[in-house]
Amino acid sequence: MSRLQVVSGKGGTGKTTVAAALALALATEGKRTLLVEVEGRQGIAQLFETEALPYEERKIAVAPGGGEVYALAIDAERALLDYLQMFYKLGSAGRALKKLGAIDFATTIAPGVRDVLLTGKACEAVRRREKHSGHTYDHVIMDAPPTGRITRFLNVNDEVAGLARIGPIYNQAQAVMRVLKSPETAVHLVALLEEMPVQETADGIAELRAAELPVGRVVVNMVRPHVLDEAAVRAASGDHRDAIARALASAGVTGGTTLVEPLLDQAAEHARRVELERTQRAVLDEIGVPSYELPFLGDGADIAGLYRLAKELRKQGVGA
Repeated sequence: MSRLQVVSGKGGTGKTTVAAALALALATEGKRTLLVEVEGRQGIAQLFETEALPYEERKIAVAPGGGEVYALAIDAERALLDYLQMFYKLGSAGRALKKLGAIDFATTIAPGVRDVLLTGKACEAVRRREKHSGHTYDHVIMDAPPTGRITRFLNVNDEVAGLARIGPIYNQAQAVMRVLKSPETAVHLVALLEEMPVQETADGIAELRAAELPVGRVVVNMVRPHVLDEAAVRAASGDHRDAIARALASAGVTGGTTLVEPLLDQAAEHARRVELERTQRAVLDEIGVPSYELPFLGDGADIAGLYRLAKELRKQGVGA
């Protein structure tokens, strides 16, 4: 399985939750994963119910089998200071530039610099090795920007490389793109079985393919169980109203007669949802990208929910 797992998706699809569950699933049996955040929202800290992540790699969870999940919130300014120290040995001079505002200017005004620094830091973690052993992390999982920006975010290094044909900036951009466009990387898109998320997923996959970036899986999130279909609703709303009322009464529900119509309305809404999901699933199938499916968490995405989602991913082959 690819060592850099990039997770994107339309806002509201739960991409941060999926990235966190994926990190847990990949950290099974003693493996070590790094979960990277690049948008500065501290969503990972909230999910794992820990304090805000600093610009350093911190262990935040232990996976089944003794694996470890580390997390890092990448700060573009700090990443640029690291870059200046690595390539230009500026040290205290780099910190002086920060005080003068030059670092903030470079990361907010200079075209593409911010995204180069963010992706570059993640790729450095992918390549990093321990002195007397293998890679520091078995997998790096990036909670990336939403689908509408993901291709430009990952491909910005090509743009920077086009501006600088020689020197450290060019070499850094090319090194990053070698990782991002290699089998070491997989870009997963999170979707719900709704029209807009599915369409944005289809468009995102087309853009990734056009940019020659490696598409991984579609993660269908928040899948609800199908209790009733349209045929069942039609049967219940036909000649069975009295039977439904009697069943409610026998179960000890008072006022069962008045509840029949609201229950049938809810059943009809569920049936429409089932049909919508069936239609959108067919659209995803036409894209031809393999998928994972994760259930809807009625109690919300707390730590227990993350472990449940990780278990579901392992059942579907993640971390095998």
